[in-house]
Amino acid sequence: MSESYEILRKAVERVGAKKVASSLGLSVSLVYKWCQKPPDDEDFLASGSANPLDRIKAIYDLTGEEEIIDWMCGCAGGYLVKDPPYKDIGDAQMFFQIQGLIKEFSEALDAISQSYENGHRITIEEAKRIRKEWNDLKRTGEGFVRACESGQYDKSS
Repeated sequence: MSESYEILRKAVERVGAKKVASSLGLSVSLVYKWCQKPPDDEDFLASGSANPLDRIKAIYDLTGEEEIIDWMCGCAGGYLVKDPPYKDIGDAQMFFQIQGLIKEFSEALDAISQSYENGHRITIEEAKRIRKEWNDLKRTGEGFVRACESGQYDKSS
């Protein structure tokens, strides 16, 4: 995963530090500092500063409030779907994970079908059920993909 200052540097480069600073009512030098590696206990020469991404993460770490992250995702047009906890599983579990993935997919399709059959429309309440099933499907799929990426199903070595 990229460091926060690297992400900010890429974003700021697209529009320019002066525009970002002007729009936020900040100094250009502060915006530049956000885009540099922040100092740590071992690197006293680094000139960066705690940036907004680091601060949001710190607030989340302190409060544990997922609504903070979900709100940010919503601002970007998305939703927070947490990854499942990582579990080291055996070979037999792979088939259970695949079955779970198919089950979640079936439940998502069922929610859509049932909603649409109800007068060929989908109400807000039905859309909420569809969203829940869709997020469950994404979470289950992510768990399977993470197990694959970790090499849990590659027993050739």
